[in-house]
Amino acid sequence: MAALASLAPLHSAPCLLFSCPKLRFRALCRLPIVRAASSPIEFNITFAPSPEASKTLIPDSSPQESSSPSPPLLIPWIVRDENGNLKLQSTPPARFLQSLSEQNSQKEKKKPKQTKTTLDSSSSSKTAAGPPKYSKAARRFYNQKIREPQRLSKVLAAAGVASRRSSEELIFEGKVTVNGSVCTSPQTRVDLLKDSIYVNGNRISKKLPPKLYFALNKPKGYICSNGEESKSVISLFDEYFKRWNKTNPGLPKPRLFTVGRLDVATTGLIIVTNDGDFAQKLAHPSSKLSKEYIATIEGGVRRRHLIAISEGTEVEGIHCTPDSVELLAAQRDASRPRLRIVVHEGRNHEVRELVKNAGLQLHSLKRVRIGGFRLPQDLGLGKHVELKEADLKLLGGQS
Repeated sequence: MAALASLAPLHSAPCLLFSCPKLRFRALCRLPIVRAASSPIEFNITFAPSPEASKTLIPDSSPQESSSPSPPLLIPWIVRDENGNLKLQSTPPARFLQSLSEQNSQKEKKKPKQTKTTLDSSSSSKTAAGPPKYSKAARRFYNQKIREPQRLSKVLAAAGVASRRSSEELIFEGKVTVNGSVCTSPQTRVDLLKDSIYVNGNRISKKLPPKLYFALNKPKGYICSNGEESKSVISLFDEYFKRWNKTNPGLPKPRLFTVGRLDVATTGLIIVTNDGDFAQKLAHPSSKLSKEYIATIEGGVRRRHLIAISEGTEVEGIHCTPDSVELLAAQRDASRPRLRIVVHEGRNHEVRELVKNAGLQLHSLKRVRIGGFRLPQDLGLGKHVELKEADLKLLGGQS
């Protein structure tokens, strides 16, 4: 209160205070001097409450409520009034409150409001992203410990015993035993790790061979058969299987087969694998994979021949139309004209029937592309290359 009394002359004569330096110095000398003490100084400043504030801020004291909490602390504000005089008040100035509200409103405008639709879309996008991806260790643990039993014929085919159809014949003939008893039902559910399975007296290994995918440049004269013929496409992998025990110790040899077929006289790209699900997905007509062929023609090719090929022909009772037909530019080292023919039906001898129906004589036929995967130019006849994950995606199937 002494500090307020000392400020009284300043309120009475503000003009003299700021115009005369002597008066300013004398007025400041009248202010009380606060000296530093060893302990912190506590100020207890109170104000005369207004009639409304006394009703709300200061509760009625009674002997029974002597332990009630003290009234809230009021922070004094030193502001200038309209006349430029300094005064104390318990509420912040109007300009400060206005600027504070403007800042809050600007922050709210910058933040986008998340409505119900945006929240629903974000949640749906998370769910539409698909199932979570697990590590290799987690997948291996699931396959070894928690995997579900599978059909006996499928297990035999995956173990490399025979094809699924041939495995069913072995089961029907009573040549397969499960846990010591003969099993004649291919649909029997078995677990290769828990059940003991014998075929012709030989026990099936508990381990399955890995999934393999190859692109082979098929030479002329080889048939797409899974048998033991000397001219079978699978016989081109004999050198690969000779090194199998060294490169894959403890794993059984896989049983390879071709995805689709190429006739004996046709050369070029063919996929070889031991993954039955992958082969079925790739060869099924619903995949609608385009296949590109290079047809070398005997004699000349006219425009009417191209029109006849593009109009299609009937193959196996169904009218087949190619996706595109193109006459390629002549090569220096080749005198015969070449046609690029793209089909997606994949029926037996489809390209040969298209060329024959146009009145042309076919010299040679080579497949150079399946889906988005093209036969490597440096891959020689009878050679193969192992496919990577990116190559499988180009083919239209994923392992």
